[in-house]
Amino acid sequence: MNTSTAARTSRAEATGAGDAPARVEPSPRLLLASQLIFNIGFFSVVPFLAVTMREDFGMGAMAIGIVLGARTFAQQGLFLFGGAIADVWGARRAMITGCLVRIAGYLLLVLAQDFPLFLLGAVVTGVGGALFSPALESLVAAAAQRGTSRSKTAPNSSTKGNQSSALFALLVVFGEVGAVVGPLLGALLLDTGFDTALLSGAGVFALMALVFLRFLPKTRPASSKAPAEQSAPPSGIWSCFGEKKFIWFAAFYSVNLLAYNQLYFGLPVELQRSGAGIGALATVFACASVLTVILQWPIARLMRRAGAKVALPLGFALQAAGFGSLAVMAVLSPPDGFPILPALLLITGLSLGHMCVTPVAMGLVVEYSAGRPTGAFYGLLASAGGVAVLLGNTALAPLYELAYTPSVTAAAPWVLLTLLAGISAAAINRFLPKTKVLRSPVQA
Repeated sequence: MNTSTAARTSRAEATGAGDAPARVEPSPRLLLASQLIFNIGFFSVVPFLAVTMREDFGMGAMAIGIVLGARTFAQQGLFLFGGAIADVWGARRAMITGCLVRIAGYLLLVLAQDFPLFLLGAVVTGVGGALFSPALESLVAAAAQRGTSRSKTAPNSSTKGNQSSALFALLVVFGEVGAVVGPLLGALLLDTGFDTALLSGAGVFALMALVFLRFLPKTRPASSKAPAEQSAPPSGIWSCFGEKKFIWFAAFYSVNLLAYNQLYFGLPVELQRSGAGIGALATVFACASVLTVILQWPIARLMRRAGAKVALPLGFALQAAGFGSLAVMAVLSPPDGFPILPALLLITGLSLGHMCVTPVAMGLVVEYSAGRPTGAFYGLLASAGGVAVLLGNTALAPLYELAYTPSVTAAAPWVLLTLLAGISAAAINRFLPKTKVLRSPVQA
């Protein structure tokens, strides 16, 4: 073997594959920017889909509801399979494929003239998100773990550890900024036609695919070794189903997504009941986004210090308080001169609770996986939320019909949501993983 061959062999052994680059750690800045741009590309298009179907094509509420519901269910319901695919293919390939699939969905929507093609395009768009998001979350988890490992031996370890442990909180912030910027961009593009917004969105995802192709490292989807003092847990892409604690945790955590989804499902009902009107929806959403962008970082730091056993019950208790306040106010006449007050109390409770719960729960997934690939674990967590939204909204729909005017019956949906959030607050700590780093899942 000559010198150059030996060098190539040595490099291949170091990286685990002859075709893998020496660099195997994607930049956290690239991961956060990816979340931001992905959300901009999504929210510049999808919020305007219903408007286009109704105003440009004359479709009714039933057709629009089916299309939007199918898109959401395709994305949330397939997160589990998207995470499993990320574990098998590797995150890089899954994320690039997710971008390409979403481009295909947008192009189908450009061609759509009738209900079947709108439905197909919306579902394909959702599948693209299901391929992308669990892969991105698994890369963020890996980056956070690397930061934790380095912080134990590196100088100024406290600072470095805090930076890496904040990745999940930053992921939420960057995603929320994208959710704010996207509709503003979409509204500008909509003046030149919905097709322009779709083609621009497709261009964003094409650019992202090229960036991932160039800058994301080629890593083989291999699991980390479990700590030597522990017996190796069952492996395989479906091993998440063997973790009973994690399944129960996902079930109770799914109430978080159901609760937050009420900003889109239940909040318009409350705005009509109070007389604030649907026109106030943009103001309420803006308040929720501002709260998240400003407070997510300090709340995440505070919750990391408090630990999961405090953060999770507190977060669900705040959500229960938001729903409970609305249950009380739904019985009463709207406040004079400030009809938007009940809605503001609701979004404050939901947003604060969401900020307490989400980064901590995302970090805990690493502990449940115990060294195995995390894609399927993140996928199961998201899919459980999708099922909760589907079942929960189905149960809430007839109750919301009673909530359009102040009365005792108007409190019914909010009482049910208060109970669900309260049950999660009381029960979720029973199913936390047994780990030494429980005080800080992605430890500083």
